[in-house]
Amino acid sequence: MAYVIDNNCISCGACVSECPVDAISSGDEIYVIDPDKCISCGACAAICPVEAISE
Repeated sequence: MAYVIDNNCISCGACVSECPVDAISSGDEIYVIDPDKCISCGACAAICPVEAISE
C-alpha cells in the first residue's frame, strides 16, 4: 500500500530528497506521492517533521 500525504503537510520538502524512487512531487497546495511509484519504504514518513505522511 502506498504512502499518502495529508493536509497537515507544511510543504517543507524534506520528504522529496528521502524518496529513493522519486515518487514525491509538489502538488497544488501540498506535496503528493505517486502511488504507482511508491514502494512503501517509509523513508518519507520517518523524516516528516509534522507527521503528515502515513500508509
